[in-house]
Amino acid sequence: MVGVDADAASMRETSRKAARAPKKGGLPNAMFVVASVEALPDELHAIADEVRVTFPWGSLLRGVVGADPVVLAGIALVAKPGAEVRALFSMTERDGLGVTDRVDRVAFDEHRLQVVEDRPATVDEIEASGSSWAKRLRAGGDRPVTLVRAVRCAR
Repeated sequence: MVGVDADAASMRETSRKAARAPKKGGLPNAMFVVASVEALPDELHAIADEVRVTFPWGSLLRGVVGADPVVLAGIALVAKPGAEVRALFSMTERDGLGVTDRVDRVAFDEHRLQVVEDRPATVDEIEASGSSWAKRLRAGGDRPVTLVRAVRCAR
């Protein structure tokens, strides 16, 4: 598992949990990288069998709907051909992001990401994410949540 975030503090608790012994739920092969998706290290190119983006905000949120091509390119870049890219996100007009929650399939296609699913997320899917941000947003209750899944196509 590789965790990537531009803010090291955001990964502090997750990295602490990963450092635990495997019998206590740790992930001995976890690695955490402080980087923005717009400028990922070359070592992360095409390494992921699965990419998950869970309740992003700001530019990352614009990227998962296809409204920021640089961010979407970074997301696509880490995925191996055949890898699934999965995002759970929530946005409303009052968030003031200047984009809608509709996924731009053309933008995904331009980055060799084929959208295979784009629908409202279930309560179980939201809970399974384990996201504390989702709880603070009251996602799935007061706010709609969208699940988008795409597959990285080969050249």
